[in-house]
Amino acid sequence: MALTLYDTMAREKRPFVPTDPARVTMYVCGPTVYNFAHIGNARPVVVFDVLFRVLRHIYGKKSVIYAANVTDVDDKINTKAAAEGVPIDTITDRYLAIYNADMATLGALPPTHQPRATQTMDAIVEMIGRLVSNGSAYAAEGHVLFNTQAYADYGKLSRQPMDDMIAGARVDVAPYKQHPADFVLWKPSKEGEPVWDSPWGPGRPGWHIECSAMIEQSLGLPIDIHGGGIDLLFPHHENEMAQGLCAGHDHSVGYAKYWMHNGFLNMGAEKMSKSVGNVALVHELIAQAPGEALRWALLVGHYRAPLEWTGELIDQSRKALDRIYGALQDA
Repeated sequence: MALTLYDTMAREKRPFVPTDPARVTMYVCGPTVYNFAHIGNARPVVVFDVLFRVLRHIYGKKSVIYAANVTDVDDKINTKAAAEGVPIDTITDRYLAIYNADMATLGALPPTHQPRATQTMDAIVEMIGRLVSNGSAYAAEGHVLFNTQAYADYGKLSRQPMDDMIAGARVDVAPYKQHPADFVLWKPSKEGEPVWDSPWGPGRPGWHIECSAMIEQSLGLPIDIHGGGIDLLFPHHENEMAQGLCAGHDHSVGYAKYWMHNGFLNMGAEKMSKSVGNVALVHELIAQAPGEALRWALLVGHYRAPLEWTGELIDQSRKALDRIYGALQDA
């Protein structure tokens, strides 16, 4: 069976040829566990679960290694724990368990590996050390930053001009940066926040380095497929690829052979987002409709296109499944 995938890096469809057919690797960015998952969070899970199943069918169940990370170090987690007056791992363990149960109800197979940032800290610190040693990163005022000027292909994945990448970054330009596009690998922890020791002082990792270390530890480089929502293309995936390759890996081989991104799930013509407030929580939806109907609803449109989430979409999905089950019973 031949498989063709749309590769974000190439901006075209390409025949899928894994590095090693006996060990096909896929990584998909997973949840930040501080609250209930909304159905928009579930779209990449369901989309890449379909691909996981296809790969297992083609190459065999034991030959496909799928890792989906858990971000359990984050400002939102800290805020939630402080508000409830409980330890941080109480929050992360609670919402990870609910998340996994919700995704199982949507028919998603568990990934082969589900690495957590807090359990990968030694590898994160070690990777940052390599980047500092080879000049790809530098220490400044208790921080360690990636030197974007040391990586000639920075911007290759998202295909954005440098000025646009600077403007699109999620943080203001700090005075200790050598270049406005440089991004944080390690930062000091504030009082009450989780803290780990490092050669650059006590602190915690930046967001992007976590995925690079977890990929290297759980799958090794290069990986065959890297997936996630299109909102992660920049800055997260751009930065992840840059630091991952510069940590001593062969640039000519690449970080991931195929980059894949699913489109937004919208509600009210706007991307579903907790910050906006236009969310439908999975644990509430599965009390109203079967998980398989919700899964069908997430898959009715092209995976790269935006999908508008409505009650009508759920009703149509239930009816479509009823017709299929009815036909099977009559067969």
